[in-house]
Amino acid sequence: MTETGTTKRYGDTFGNSTFRPANAAMLSITHLEAPVVIPSSHFDDVLADTLTRLRLRPGLLEKIAGVKERRWWPDGADASQAAAETGLKALSEAGVDPSEVGLLISTTVTRPHLEPALATAVHHAMDLPTHALNFDITNACLAWVNAVQVAAAMIDAGAIRYAVVLGSEDVRSMHEGTITRLQREDVTRKDFLDQFATMTLGCGAAAAVLGPADAHPEAHRILGGVARAGTEHHELCIGDAHHMRTDAKLMLTEGIEIVADAFKGGDEQWGWSEADRFVIHQISRVHTETVVERLGLDPAKVPLTFPRWGNVGPISLPMTLAATAPELTRGDRVIAMGVGSGLNSAMLELAW
Repeated sequence: MTETGTTKRYGDTFGNSTFRPANAAMLSITHLEAPVVIPSSHFDDVLADTLTRLRLRPGLLEKIAGVKERRWWPDGADASQAAAETGLKALSEAGVDPSEVGLLISTTVTRPHLEPALATAVHHAMDLPTHALNFDITNACLAWVNAVQVAAAMIDAGAIRYAVVLGSEDVRSMHEGTITRLQREDVTRKDFLDQFATMTLGCGAAAAVLGPADAHPEAHRILGGVARAGTEHHELCIGDAHHMRTDAKLMLTEGIEIVADAFKGGDEQWGWSEADRFVIHQISRVHTETVVERLGLDPAKVPLTFPRWGNVGPISLPMTLAATAPELTRGDRVIAMGVGSGLNSAMLELAW
């Protein structure tokens, strides 16, 4: 890496990964909204005393982040069951019997335990065959894109025929823990701002079915993509099951450099700037506007779901893609643009 001013430059020589699947396609993609709507005003209400003491105005979540509401699963719900439900729906829409699945990858970040892999619970709930491989891929908000890369490579290699890539995020306990911490009298303004991004998160589920393109000419071909890594920034966002601390300013300024360079790699090779739709990882209004301006995208080609769903981790991108799918037509070029704390970015091009 070389220095350019005060930021790092991520070029073709370092931290570069380009991939071009030969015979992989997305047969279906679907999503499931969590049913409990939590407006941003809820956080203003329960943290009213803290906001007053710290001299912060209510409404920051909507004004700054653009998040009007997010969703929770019902109290006591098992998010892995929602993942299984979404996975079975995706299989049904793809016309693939569960007995044909050779691989299940769970990309859920909000794990209720370290072992075993969440994929085991979802595999069981979906009643998948014993020959179906199942494991987790966790890479912050980039995990779903990474899982598509892995599944496509395994399809190309002939190791499997069909794969289900899914996840279900449950941030309810994280929200509740954050509220309890921020209600303490010793909380500082810095504490509040460090945990601000946690309150933009939301719950939801999404699943996609991948298979061989030559057997499914009607499917959405996975043409390829580009990835970049900027792991010197791996401490900018640290989270566990109950707490997330984020340097939002540096996450934005450093992250946009990685995203811009990854996009440039795809644009130079395949003309990505001329694509029909850009489905980006949903974080906030500031992040979206910065990406659109920096990459020179047409805002009308960038669907937004963060105002209603918040940031649903790695599932926000496939949820947005699934919600946008009815608007797409055969032959549309779709760029799925992922980014995650770490920092990492990876992007996929789909021929719809």
